[in-house]
Amino acid sequence: MSNQTSPYARAQREGREALRRAILDAAGRLLAEYGPQALTVRRVAAEVGCSTTVLYTMFGGKVGLADALYREGFERLTRRLEEAEKAHDAPEDPVARAAALAIAYRESALADRNYYDVMFGRAIPGFEPSQESLAVGDASLGMLADAVREAMDAGVLIEGDPKAVAEVLWAAAHGVVSLELAGHFTPEVAQDRYRTLCWAALAPFLVGPESGGG
Repeated sequence: MSNQTSPYARAQREGREALRRAILDAAGRLLAEYGPQALTVRRVAAEVGCSTTVLYTMFGGKVGLADALYREGFERLTRRLEEAEKAHDAPEDPVARAAALAIAYRESALADRNYYDVMFGRAIPGFEPSQESLAVGDASLGMLADAVREAMDAGVLIEGDPKAVAEVLWAAAHGVVSLELAGHFTPEVAQDRYRTLCWAALAPFLVGPESGGG
C-alpha cells in the first residue's frame, strides 16, 4: 500500500473527522475479522497507514479507541433514527413514528455491524464505556421512549412508563437483529421475523379490546 493510497493519506486530504472515521472503521474491521487481540494501537496504525503517534494523539491509547468505537456506533445509530423521523410520511401517527425508528434500528445494525458488536455484543472483553459514551447510547433509546410517550399521550398506547415499553420493544428488535447478524436468518426471513416480533412486542400496550388493554 503506497503512502498516497493508504486510508490515512486519503482521510488526511478530507480532514480530521474523515481521519477519525477511517481509523475507527479500520479498528472495527480488525476486531470483527481477528478478534479483540487485534485491537492494538500498533495493529490499527498499520492497517490505516499512519504512525502510532497519530492514534495516541487522537484517542489516548487502546482504551480510548475502544470507547470511541462504542460512541461512534451510537452516534451513527442516532443519526439514522433522526433521519427516519424526518422521512416517515405520517408525522401525525405516533405508531408510524415508532415503526420508522424500528426499521432504522435494523438498517443501522446491518450497515454498521462491526460497531453493533461493540455496542451490544461485548466484542471487547473487559471494556466499560465512559459515562459520556453511555449518555450517547442512552440518547438513542431515549428517542424510542419519546415516541412511546407520544403514542401514550395520543391514546394509542396504554398509559405507563415509556422507558419500560421502549426497553421491551428494543429487546425484541435486538433479539432478531442479533440472530440475523449471526447468520441464523436470511435477510428476507429476518425482515419478516423482525416485523412480526416488533408488532407482537407492541401489541400488549395497544389501547383497544384486541390488546386486552382497553
